[in-house]
Amino acid sequence: MKIGIGLPNQARDVRPARLPQWAAMAEEAGFSTLGTTGRIAYPGVMDTVALAAAAGATSRIGLMSAIMLSTVWPATLFAKEVAGIDEISGGRLTLGIGAGIRPDNFVVDGLGPGNRGRRMDADLATYREVWGGAPAGGGTYPAVTSQARKIPLLFGGMSAPALARMARWGEGYIAGSVPAPMAEASFDQARAAWRDADRQGEPWLVGIAYFALTDPGLGRRNLKDYYADTEFTDLVVDTLSDTPEAVRTVVKAFADIGADELILNSATDEIDDVHRLAELVL
Repeated sequence: MKIGIGLPNQARDVRPARLPQWAAMAEEAGFSTLGTTGRIAYPGVMDTVALAAAAGATSRIGLMSAIMLSTVWPATLFAKEVAGIDEISGGRLTLGIGAGIRPDNFVVDGLGPGNRGRRMDADLATYREVWGGAPAGGGTYPAVTSQARKIPLLFGGMSAPALARMARWGEGYIAGSVPAPMAEASFDQARAAWRDADRQGEPWLVGIAYFALTDPGLGRRNLKDYYADTEFTDLVVDTLSDTPEAVRTVVKAFADIGADELILNSATDEIDDVHRLAELVL
């Protein structure tokens, strides 16, 4: 199982200048991937900005949005934005996307939370067209350069339509920030959807877990604040890994359920946690 680390772009009042340094340290330490978390209506750094900063500060480590709320964007604009990040990185981006839940994240006129699933289905076709070089906006020119590629897609969500979308368009599935036993159930559903769609091989399965080693108290406060308006508040806060033993236990639990990769998201921007985590899991 590969081990990645999250950029703390959505830690409450993150110090943005730390993100490139965090990315460079994570690459040097040997993590497989740098992940981001997406939310608009929160005092953090936009995941596209965080990924672009990480792309410029690194040269080898993978980049992954885990997950990005694609339905809050106009489709062509989103496709162009992420294609640029992927090209700047040299083709290191894996795009994890979801339809979104919180209404306050939908801030673009005409792109509210209603019908977001159907809109996402249409958007996925637009992404492929844009990345393939089709003319944009009814004009003559494509939105991307000739070096653009079809970016690998991972999908989050637990509904049947989300899983079907993953099997049709994606390379794999990202579980929510839940304990391994709950993620295992989602992984099983993703595998079943993959088989039902007659896809070859197996989907890439990614787990997510939170940790805070330098300042666990701050980490818990940050998670409680970030997840305050969801049903997962207590679950996420209670499963924060705040000791070496807890981190090792979580890593083993996700390996045991067959995760291909685990992204350990920091609940704070305490940069010492990059090295402390690396010493435990790499």
